[in-house]
Amino acid sequence: MTSFIESGRRFRLNDPTLAPNAASYLWNRKMMIQMSARGYAVSQYMDPEPRKYAHVPTIAAQTFMQPEQDYFPHHPGRFFYVRDNDTGDLFSAPYEPVRARLDHFSFEPGISDIRWVIEKDGVRVELRLDLPVADVAEIWSVRITNLTDEKKSLSLVPFFPVGYSSWMNRGGHFDADLNAIVCTSVTPYQKVEQYFKNKHLKDITFFAADRKPDHFEVAQIAFEGEGGLHNPSALQDGGHLGGGDASYENPAGIMQWDLSLDAGATEEFRFVFGPAFDKAEIAALTEKYIEGSLETVRRDYDDYIRAGLGSLEIHTPDDDFDHFVNYWLPRQVYYHGDTHRLTTDPQTRNYLQDGLGMIFIAPERTRAAILRTASQQFFSGKVPDGILLRPDTELKYINQIPHTDHAVWLVIATKAYIDETGDRAILGERVAWTDSEEQATLYEHVTRALRFLAGEVDERNLPYIAQGDWCDPMNMVGYKGKGVSGWLAEAASYAMTTWAGICRTENDNHTADWLEQESKKLNDSINRYLWDGKWYARGITDDGIAFGVQADTEGRIYLNAQSWAFLAGTADPEKQASMLQAIDNQLDTPYGAAMFAPAYAAMRDDVGRVTQKWPGNGENGAVYNHAAAFYAASLYHIKEKERGFAVLSKMLTRPDTRDIKTRGQLPLYVPNYYRGAYYQHPRTAGRSSNLFNTGTASWYYRLVIEQLCGLRGDGDGVIIDPQPPGEWASFRFSRVFRGATFDVSIEKDASLAKPTITVNAVLLTENRLEEVEPGKTYAVLVRLPGQS
Repeated sequence: MTSFIESGRRFRLNDPTLAPNAASYLWNRKMMIQMSARGYAVSQYMDPEPRKYAHVPTIAAQTFMQPEQDYFPHHPGRFFYVRDNDTGDLFSAPYEPVRARLDHFSFEPGISDIRWVIEKDGVRVELRLDLPVADVAEIWSVRITNLTDEKKSLSLVPFFPVGYSSWMNRGGHFDADLNAIVCTSVTPYQKVEQYFKNKHLKDITFFAADRKPDHFEVAQIAFEGEGGLHNPSALQDGGHLGGGDASYENPAGIMQWDLSLDAGATEEFRFVFGPAFDKAEIAALTEKYIEGSLETVRRDYDDYIRAGLGSLEIHTPDDDFDHFVNYWLPRQVYYHGDTHRLTTDPQTRNYLQDGLGMIFIAPERTRAAILRTASQQFFSGKVPDGILLRPDTELKYINQIPHTDHAVWLVIATKAYIDETGDRAILGERVAWTDSEEQATLYEHVTRALRFLAGEVDERNLPYIAQGDWCDPMNMVGYKGKGVSGWLAEAASYAMTTWAGICRTENDNHTADWLEQESKKLNDSINRYLWDGKWYARGITDDGIAFGVQADTEGRIYLNAQSWAFLAGTADPEKQASMLQAIDNQLDTPYGAAMFAPAYAAMRDDVGRVTQKWPGNGENGAVYNHAAAFYAASLYHIKEKERGFAVLSKMLTRPDTRDIKTRGQLPLYVPNYYRGAYYQHPRTAGRSSNLFNTGTASWYYRLVIEQLCGLRGDGDGVIIDPQPPGEWASFRFSRVFRGATFDVSIEKDASLAKPTITVNAVLLTENRLEEVEPGKTYAVLVRLPGQS
């Protein structure tokens, strides 16, 4: 019923009711669309800020993608009604809004397209959605086939609702010259200067076809009538669309073709749906994507996607894991790093962590991101809350709220980039400051960021949290200017020791010594003020109250406060054992490690709005996969490989019906979170957010490459240190690294006392290859102690 097909490059779901919100997504650098298996859609494009061209029916305001998106009958979607004109029977493809019982349903998202195959009463409908590489346009291909031995009289009626686009001015009409329904609106404004800014916006949504319709309708209310979308009045009793327009009414792209199909006959259609500035742009897009070669469009887009499928090909005893890692995980990483999540002011932490994954796909993009971040850093060393990608934009939403963690990610991204590429020249790149024309090297930018971070501490030498650290909604711990973050203390300690290593390779021992001393001071403070006997507290509020401690009935133990203590070397072995036991007992669930537990059931106004979220939802105790990825990183760091892989494995939806039904998503991406509160709300535990925007993807990809496969850069050489789980007797992978190809086989041998590594049949004396020659292929055999 559910499985990967086409060697893992496509997935098949055969039941539209198994996971009603299951979806896949496509994108290019200007747009994104998330399509559900049942036909609902969430889409946006850049104009130049994020906008929508298909809207919900009543709310004009722009919104972000929502977690656990509820779809409803009037939610934007892409639907195709099919009516048997002899019997009057009606169904819709893919499934909504009619929800007829289908004879066959197959939702088959691939890495570069989304398609469906639907059969009902001897009629097959095949749908396919494609995107171009460079334009904002959905290209829909439809094939309708008579599977019976008799002629069929059918009507095909695509229904593409545009929704409530503006309270000022909205409508629509059929343009015979364009053979398109053109839906117009005016973006509302209040300030006069906004009028001039809005003049360039694409306030048109169009729906074009490759043939003249027999009938059309533009007003959704006229189409729906009293029958509702499941049985529109306009299609009842053999009716035809009325040819009306939309006059300050919600418009939609609705066309009708009356078909007479002989036995076995097929009709094919092509449609384009999207935004436009004017009639000329509609004409240009329809000429390109209605009249032009669809095969060329598909080939170019497939090339674009395949260019981002990464530098790793892995083959393990777990085929489903392989399919995910080889295709879907790098695809998700590529989406983040290539589009910056379709925003003009990404949060700095997101921007840099998305760059972590791009190191293995397009490292030049990571390099540019690091230098752009440095160029917007303040002369004081403070790293900004968001990065402006255009000169005409500004920091918005959460980027206007002061957070304290961004310097940490600049260190981690820069170190990871150098390790992967060997490009130490980036440290000498000279960059100005956002508030000074004086230039400094990247090395000085990062060092000054850490000096600034080291200075933002209280009398206990613990860093202030302001209105949030990595956890955005933890906004009231330190809003009075006194609260501190235990997690940030650990993350800063880790960043300082990490950068100290860079300093030593730059022969800057003075700075390295200072950083190591600061790291030790932080660890001493963490152990003195935040160790609670069994685990570390998450922080101390403005009023001097430690939270994330044993005395708390809610938010008793936080995952991040333990993970980063492992990474920072804060905890001694006795403390580590206690923390691991506490995590196993209180945070581990069948769907992964919860961010904290128990979840908050009511507002705690010395912690913040994180406590207002539903228990187990989002940051309030969910299995928040970004935090789980940090935990996995920390486990590999302390050589807990079995636990580390278990964390990675639980993050994945598995392609079996039980897991898909419980989680409610397909195994095509790591979601932002799965519902937590496992003991408080067990019925909904494990439910996916169905959000693919998450920094988890980059961390996950990096952990698979550098820890599980264990091949990572080290100066001019490469470390070879795979950490497979115990149940794998062997596995292999191919990895492109610094222009060379490493073909690595890992085998277990119970007779071995310690690992052995041969490279091109030469035995290494340690697990490090001193130099890597671009263009060369290295055949590596790693033999590990263990049961084969």
